[in-house]
Amino acid sequence: MSTAGVWMLASVGVLLIATGLPAWIVLIGVALAFSAAGIGLGAFSLPLFTATPGRLIGLLESDLLQALPLYVFMGALLNRLPLAQILFRVGSRAFAGTGAGGPLAGLGLGVLLAPMNGSVGASVATLSRVVQPRLDEQGLSTERGAALVCMASTLGVVIPPSLVLILLGDAMMRAHTEALNITRQSVRIINTQDVFVGALMPAGVLLLLGIALTWWLAARDLRGKERAPASPSTRDWIVASLTVAFIVVLLGGVTLGYLYAVEAAATGGVVLFVFGLATRSLTRDVLLGVLRDTMAITGALFALLVAATVFTLVLRAYGTDRWIATVLAELHWGEYPTLLLVLLVLALCALVLDAFEMIFVIVPVVIPPLLTLVHNVTWVAVLTLLILQASFLVPPFGYAVLMVRNSLRRRPATGPLSRALLPYLIAQLAVLALVLAEPSLVWQRNPIELAPSGVAPKSEEEGREMLQQQLDQQLQQTPPDSEQSTPPSTGTHPQ
Repeated sequence: MSTAGVWMLASVGVLLIATGLPAWIVLIGVALAFSAAGIGLGAFSLPLFTATPGRLIGLLESDLLQALPLYVFMGALLNRLPLAQILFRVGSRAFAGTGAGGPLAGLGLGVLLAPMNGSVGASVATLSRVVQPRLDEQGLSTERGAALVCMASTLGVVIPPSLVLILLGDAMMRAHTEALNITRQSVRIINTQDVFVGALMPAGVLLLLGIALTWWLAARDLRGKERAPASPSTRDWIVASLTVAFIVVLLGGVTLGYLYAVEAAATGGVVLFVFGLATRSLTRDVLLGVLRDTMAITGALFALLVAATVFTLVLRAYGTDRWIATVLAELHWGEYPTLLLVLLVLALCALVLDAFEMIFVIVPVVIPPLLTLVHNVTWVAVLTLLILQASFLVPPFGYAVLMVRNSLRRRPATGPLSRALLPYLIAQLAVLALVLAEPSLVWQRNPIELAPSGVAPKSEEEGREMLQQQLDQQLQQTPPDSEQSTPPSTGTHPQ
């Protein structure tokens, strides 16, 4: 019966593809069906599910989740206000001398807005509306422009402090705690700030490769065809300069631990709202659309979170998590082969699930057993991010690829789009291989090492008490400087 959770995951993947229903409906349906079967077969009893309300209440009390609707609100404002158009217009003019002004401006827009948009889908919506039509006007092929939008829209997966990194950091904290409950080691538990800092170097390398590829490919394709962009007004230059400075300071402050993620998201939302009022672009109809989008997307994400919590409860009731841990331990493959196996599983799942579904459903199942064998938790977190981003770019089923194809008026053919995506995918896999081969590229804010005593607690009860003390100390500290621990808004108690 312990393998029932694997069949649950397989059922979810099949139903998502076959029915097209929202993920939260599929997760709830599969969880209810397998829970009824488990009770009928005597695998567990009905009172087990009395833990569900407590798990949900504890989950929804997390300070971290306050950032979720705020990020969605920022993404909705960015999608409906003319700020993205101004940034693209100014960027195209600024990079006009390179021969690839439009494509480089589009990539830069993705760098600035993807972490604030909160999700790949929101980034695709913004970039498809702002960037793609203007690239078509400049003579860039639809497939090349679509590939650029795909690449730019996934940058929020690895560039901190996006919502994906925040939620993954919290999930890794919970997974690390579960792993320590098994191994009973005395180490500092990872937090979201560790994931932010660890992702900086790989994200920087990937961004440099993306800029070089975009410049080379676009300059070759547009040679003699690129039209001179319209000259932005002085007001556009001022707005663009202030916006870039504000975004860099805001995102940099959160990444380095000087600002709380929730407060930074709220600040960004207020500034965008004031910008809309000051420029009179935030009309009543636009505001209603922003609020409608925010409520719809936030509701869908919370529904997914609740459904994933119920789903993982049933999966754990079958003991699938313990079965996975046992299988990995009995393979005796060592650290690297086991890590590669889990990364392969994550890559396959990411072809069907989006980033949030991966974080809520897959990571809590497969990562805790892995962390009992691989102790560099920040490295594992960054590799997970890179795997997610690479999977989103794999045609024809990659999440970003499907979103871009559905958002364009003229859908690009699969073959030409795949060839246009290939250079970016190779660059992505090269960074992944580089991080796999050289873990030191993942910066350690505070190395997670064994405590000075180096001795594991003598009993399971002592292990739980020690972990609880570490969590309490970690969550009570505030960051007067960058060397302090993570703000409370970027980490929560594991449930």
